[in-house]
Amino acid sequence: MTLTMHNLRPAKGAKRYPKAVGRGNASGKGTTAGRGGKGQTARTGGRAKLKYIGMRHIILSTPKLRGFQSMYKKDAAVTLDMINEAFSANQKVDLASLKAKKVVPGTAVGAKIVATGSLKKRVVVSGLAVSAGAKEKILAAGGEIRA
Repeated sequence: MTLTMHNLRPAKGAKRYPKAVGRGNASGKGTTAGRGGKGQTARTGGRAKLKYIGMRHIILSTPKLRGFQSMYKKDAAVTLDMINEAFSANQKVDLASLKAKKVVPGTAVGAKIVATGSLKKRVVVSGLAVSAGAKEKILAAGGEIRA
């Protein structure tokens, strides 16, 4: 049998047809149209939220998630002590070298050098954000900061 326009049909069970209700008593869904007796449950829109009453204790015991969480990742904080330990004198400090030496995680988008600790070596910082205090300490140690 060839497939042509007049014999196209969906697969058996692929389509769901709505239940026909309220078409007389002979249909088996007459009188109350399958809605049971009288009252709130028989009305449209009635008793919609009562199904959640059984879950009330679960809803009440769930803590509210307060505050705000930004969708943008923050720069990883790098202290001067970390640079002292990981880098030798006259080395270049950039995001790639920080990731290679496992000072910042591999997923870090950026890094910022903060002035915690002291710097005893001359290093060349490039392509990183630097705080004002850290900038002073890097320059005092004879280092450079490149954009």
